[in-house]
Amino acid sequence: MGQVLFPHELLGEMLIERGEPAKALREFETSLRAEPNRFRGLYAAAKAAELSGDREKAKTYYAKLVALCERADTERPELQEAKAFLAKK
Repeated sequence: MGQVLFPHELLGEMLIERGEPAKALREFETSLRAEPNRFRGLYAAAKAAELSGDREKAKTYYAKLVALCERADTERPELQEAKAFLAKK
């Protein structure tokens, strides 16, 4: 079964593929207003912020993702990436 993408997430993914991470970030943030604790939305917003050079927003979204998963019994690659980003000085 595939992952469900909301309309703004889908547009954000397309913008990332087109090399427009700042525009993608706006779409992911719109999606997060409706679904604030969605794993995919937090990861995508963090990644878009990172790709657009907004380190502070990336840090904020990655931190929210890590907090969301603090009691998870497995660690997805996206979560490992978030922790690695947050570990950078």
